[in-house]
Order: sequence, then structure tokens, then C-alpha cells
Amino acid sequence: MSVDYSLYLVTDSTKAILGGKDLVKVVDAAIEGGVTVVQLRDKTSGTADLIRIAKDVHIVTQKHGVPFLINDRVDVALAVGAEGVHIGQDDMDLATARELLGPRAIIGVTCSNISEAQAATIGGANYVGIGTMFTTPTKENTKSVIGTAGTRAILHHLSGMPERPESIAAVAIGGINASNVQRVLFQSKSTFKSLDGVAVVSAIVAAEDPKAAAAHLRELITTPPIFRSLLTLGAQVQKVQELVGRVPAVVKKVGMVAPICHNMTNMVVQNFAANVAVAIGASPIMANDGSEAEDLAGLKGALVINMGSATSQSISDYTQALKAYNESGAPVLFDPVGAGATRLRREAVRTLMASGFFTIIKGNESEIVVVLGESCVQQKGVDSGKSEKTAIDKARVVKKLAARERNVVVMTGVVDYISDGTRTYSISNGHPYLGLITGSGCTLGTTIAAFTAVEKEDRLLAVLAGTLMFEIAAQQAARQPGVNGPGTFVPAFVDALSSIARQAEADNTEWLKEAKVQSMETL
Repeated sequence: MSVDYSLYLVTDSTKAILGGKDLVKVVDAAIEGGVTVVQLRDKTSGTADLIRIAKDVHIVTQKHGVPFLINDRVDVALAVGAEGVHIGQDDMDLATARELLGPRAIIGVTCSNISEAQAATIGGANYVGIGTMFTTPTKENTKSVIGTAGTRAILHHLSGMPERPESIAAVAIGGINASNVQRVLFQSKSTFKSLDGVAVVSAIVAAEDPKAAAAHLRELITTPPIFRSLLTLGAQVQKVQELVGRVPAVVKKVGMVAPICHNMTNMVVQNFAANVAVAIGASPIMANDGSEAEDLAGLKGALVINMGSATSQSISDYTQALKAYNESGAPVLFDPVGAGATRLRREAVRTLMASGFFTIIKGNESEIVVVLGESCVQQKGVDSGKSEKTAIDKARVVKKLAARERNVVVMTGVVDYISDGTRTYSISNGHPYLGLITGSGCTLGTTIAAFTAVEKEDRLLAVLAGTLMFEIAAQQAARQPGVNGPGTFVPAFVDALSSIARQAEADNTEWLKEAKVQSMETL
């Protein structure tokens, strides 16, 4: 039996979700809106009531020709003639369910890790329900929140299984709604296998108009996300010489376009960041209130979310702004300042990474490792601390995170590393004075964001161009007469940025001869 799992409705009859609506009418409206599979999930009704409800719902699903599954209760599925069941890891085992229901029944199994998905695949499940994607109030005792990264890992493993590499379907569940469904489908995709659908609960059941809610979700599922435009499209350009050769044109374009650079950053560096933005040719605005983001996103510039002053309110504002920019298709740079320093910041990283798509993630080594989720070491303030990683180790980290998030990652340090998940490079420019002034990393983020606003075909090129301009300017500033330390360096640095911008406008590329870029082999 061929099943369309694309928009999979899981019911919830609790008052908190269903409210005073009639469940059968909700299911009917949802199918009319585009739901393709319905699962009845009811953990509170007695057997007799559950069978009665299931029969009523089944009449509706049969009318529309949509498969009807029962959560957990094989006996109820048999009693009402449902097309199948969905079972969890603590429910009836797959082999017994198959024996009772027969070979034609649709049986899905909840899986939150690779071993569970592998067992379900080998055991003959028709599909796996992968999750929990995000935290959700509709299911208690959530075993594991795995996000898009965990989902992608499971899909990658399933695609490499010789037993059934293509026949088992995969559906994601847990906290999926209209604000994140496109990102879930986009970021969960592995090289050879994608999700076959998403399961939603409250996004439809709790909606005032279930039909409209389902129709909106259906449209989002079948439409490529607008932030696909934020993908790197120039992956064919890999040679360092050719890539660096394209940098001056990007620098010049920033000056010509003067893109809006919306900074949600800490108060310590706002003035410096604004001066840097103006010097490179961008148009800065400092606006930390998330309610302004929708209007600003429409200007098609770029957003910098700098976590330097993390508070509960600021995190809420960041989330609101991230959503607005994702919906507009404009790029967003995330600077997880001090990500490993406190519990609040670690939780903020998890919240923000689950709330939207970041075009660029920029941070020092400690911050990038925290975002990747491979370190629980407490960071000392905003400093990275002493590194024990080799150059190849660092390159592998940025490549791994970029491949997972399908974006561009920048790890700053004495040597910087950038990757789009395919191409990875090191940049050995800059000057020690950058490490002695407040906000150098933050203002690098401002610079890169402005470049991503104008270079839309190759985001890695945008990152490279912004980083080279910033760090070569630092080298030139440090050589100026009268620059004797960090205090005299800052004004000379802003002057050097402005000078490079003017040189680019005049098609003078002499400054770029200082570029030190190397391709990294990260196999």
C-alpha cells in the first residue's frame, strides 16, 4: 500500500489542546485542508469509549481515502478495522503487532536514536516516527529531544542500510508547526534520504480553524523555503586563487549597495560596530527589540544576533527577530558569545538553534564546540581558552557543524577556519591587537553579515571576503606610525577599513596581496 506521509495528523483529545471542539469535525476539516494520514492518540479514554471514537473518526478518514492508524492499541485497531497502528518503544513489540495485524497493515514505530530506527527497519516497520524534534507539551515523559541534527543522523544511517535502504518511510514528530516545518524538512535532509513527512498535533488540533491550519502547513511542506536562497550556490569554486580573486568585487558591491546591517548586540560594542559598518560601506542600525525585526527584515539587509548580553528578554527578542528574517529570506549571523560560560547561555544556544535557520554561525573555538554539542566544558567568560586541537581538528569541527546545519561556519582565532560543509579554508591574517580590544569578534560578525547581504550566490565567498577585509585592515592599521598599542590601534583600524573600501571602489586590489588563505584537507 502506497502511503503519502507528508502531512500526518496525530490527534489529542485533552481540553488543553482540543478545547471544546468536536474531534471528528476537526479531523474532517484537517483532511479537507490537506492532511494525508490520521493517527488517533488517546491515552485517557477507556476501551469502550476509545472504540466508539475510533469508529467515528474512521468513517471520516474512509470518506476521504486517508489511512487511519491507532496509537499503541492493536486491539482497538482490530476492532474498528483501522489501516494500522503506531507503537512506541514501550508498547507492544513490532513482531507481535505484525503477527496480529497481518502483512498489509501499516505499522509505524517511534525511534529516537539510530539503534531503534535500525531495529524497526529490520523488523519490517512501514515507517519510523523520528523524534522528539523539539520540546512539546503534548507528550509527557519525552525520552529524547534530538532536533534536526539527530534526525539527520538517523536518516543518514537508514540510507546506508543494505536491508531496506529505500523502502522504509520516515516521519518527524514533536513541536512541529508552521514556524519551523520548512526548516525541519530542510535541515533534516541527509545526503541520500529525506523525511517523507511531518507529524503535527497542536498546530492543527488546537487551531481555531483546523482546515486553514492544515492547508497552510500543506503549502509550506510543498513549497521550497525562502531561506533556500541562503544556501551556497557556488560550491564549484574551490581553488583558493580563484576564490580570493573574487573578493574585491564583493567588497566593492558592499560599498555600492550599502546594505542594512541590523545588529542585536551588546551595549559594550554598539558604537564600535556601527563605526565599522559605516567604514566598510554598510548602513548599520542597532535595534534590540524583536518587535522591530519584521519591518527591518523587509529591507533585505542582514541580521546579527550577538549573545553578548544574554537575558531572558533578549533571548525572546532574538527568537522573534530570527523568525522574521527567516520568513523574509534575509541572512542571519549568530554569534554565540560566551556560549559555554553559564547555564543561561548554554540554554540560550539550544533555544536559538531550535528556533530558526542561521546563515552563518561565527564564534571562537569554545563557542563553536558548544554549538556543535561536543563539549560541556565551562568557558571562561567570552574567551576561548587554550586550545588542544590541531589545525586539522579545528577544520573538521567547522566542516562538521556546517554540514549539519547546512550553512557556513566561522571559527575565529589566531588562525580562522571557515567551511560550508564541503569547502573548508584557513585564514592566517589579522593582528594580535585584535585580541586586545573589546568587540573585535563582534564587529567581525557585523562585517561578515553585511557581506552576506550582497553576495547571494556563494555565502562562503561572502564570509571569506568580509574576513579578509577585516583582518588585512588590522594588519595595515598596526603598521601605521603612531600606533603603539590597542588604544591607538582602534581609530587606525577603522581608517584602514575605510581605505580598503575606497580602494575597492577604484578597482585597486593591491591590498589583497596580503591574503593568506589555505584549503584544508579534512577527510
